[in-house]
Amino acid sequence: MMLLSRQPGIARVLLVRPGSTEFDEQGRIKGCLDIPLSQSGKQQAAMMARELADMNVTTIYTSPCRSAKQTAERIAEGRGTRVKVVECFQNIDHGLWDGKLIEEVKRNQPRVYRRGQDSPDDFCAPQGESVSAAKERVAKGLRKLIRRPGNGVIAMVIPDPLATLVETFLRGQQLGNLWQAETGVAEWTLIETATT
Repeated sequence: MMLLSRQPGIARVLLVRPGSTEFDEQGRIKGCLDIPLSQSGKQQAAMMARELADMNVTTIYTSPCRSAKQTAERIAEGRGTRVKVVECFQNIDHGLWDGKLIEEVKRNQPRVYRRGQDSPDDFCAPQGESVSAAKERVAKGLRKLIRRPGNGVIAMVIPDPLATLVETFLRGQQLGNLWQAETGVAEWTLIETATT
C-alpha cells in the first residue's frame, strides 16, 4: 500500500467517475436514472481498480446509482474496505431530459442548452433539480465526510455531472460548461482539500 503522510487539516480525496453505461456511450443524459455499467464500463472499472491497488484507501463512499456502486465494489475488492452508499451523492435529476440525447437537447432547446454552458449555476432542466440546489446538497454532505479524514485516502465514486460539482467544491473553483461535465467516465483524480 502506498502510504501518504497526512497534514493536519488536510483530507485526501480520491474522486472516481464510474465506468461507462450504455447511456454514456450513446451520448444520453443519464441524470439520476439507475443504469448499470456496460461491458466496456466493467472493463474500465477493473482497470481503475488495478491502477488504484497500491493507494491506501481507507473508506469508499459511493453514489446510490448502480454504475457507481459497481465501480466502488470493484475498487474495494481485496482491500477489506467497506463501500458506503451516500444518498446526497445521487446524481443531478435532469427531469424531463433524463434519457435524452445531449445533441437532441442542444437542437430542440438551444437557449436552455446555452444556459448550461454560460451560467451553469443558474441551470435547471425542465422539472429537474437546479444545479444550485445540487451544489448545496453536496456541500453539506461533503463537509461531514471530510471532517475527520484519518491517515489514508477517502474515495468517492460519483457519476458526472455531480462529480464535477464535487470536484469544484473540493478545489474551491467555479463550475464550467455543464455539458462537458455530463460525459466524464472512468477517470480518477486525487485532491487535497482543507477539512475546515
